[in-house]
Amino acid sequence: MIERKVLIKNIETNYKVFGNGEPMLLLHGWPSSSDKWQRVGELLAEKNIMVIIPDLPGFGQSQKPAVSWSIDNYVEWINELSEKITELNKDFYLLGHSFGGAVAIKFTVKYNQKVKKLFLVSAACIRKQTLIKKILRQVSKFIKLFSFLPYYQQTRKAFYKFIIKKSDYPYIEGIMKEPYLRVIADDLTHYLSFLRVFTVIIWGEKDNLTPVENAYYINKKITNSKLIIIQSAGHNLNKIPEVLTEKIIENL
Repeated sequence: MIERKVLIKNIETNYKVFGNGEPMLLLHGWPSSSDKWQRVGELLAEKNIMVIIPDLPGFGQSQKPAVSWSIDNYVEWINELSEKITELNKDFYLLGHSFGGAVAIKFTVKYNQKVKKLFLVSAACIRKQTLIKKILRQVSKFIKLFSFLPYYQQTRKAFYKFIIKKSDYPYIEGIMKEPYLRVIADDLTHYLSFLRVFTVIIWGEKDNLTPVENAYYINKKITNSKLIIIQSAGHNLNKIPEVLTEKIIENL
């Protein structure tokens, strides 16, 4: 494994390179980093795949953006990354997990000529607005009215942890709070039918963050796609690297 740094969009970017062979760009989720995907990179490298895993801006050892970013900003960042890293100058495999999957979808729609094959792993791209979500948003706004009171931060974190449960928001600091809110509000459902690159969809049967029902829906919307469900697995498939790598290799 080689670790390098490069300046992309005026952001010092850290990335890891594993092995030699056909290039694959791997985009981690939120919150995560290249460190948590190292074992997957090592296993893929053993199969003659060169795996490039960057720390996305605001994560790992990469700098945070100076302003609030949207998914589109990350897409343009990846485009510049692919131009500056020689191994990505030709078409490459693209794998995105969770938030990284959402970025990968938008990137592939816009720059489809650069992507040889797309792998969506528990991709967080469907953000339907339900009645419960709307109610919780209003409750959250109401709680903010009491920010002047003692123990406000503790109460707020308890609300997210025990009521909303699936939110990372209370653990995010500084400039990354606004991008998080923008990302979770960006429903990419209408982008799916515009994907022309062959797409391999890999999902955990027991995923409680991006429900497996989403996987079946994505498979239906992307005409040229294949769905793989990993039995008894959850959202973070990088925690079962041998199983995930096997599924990827079988579908290269």
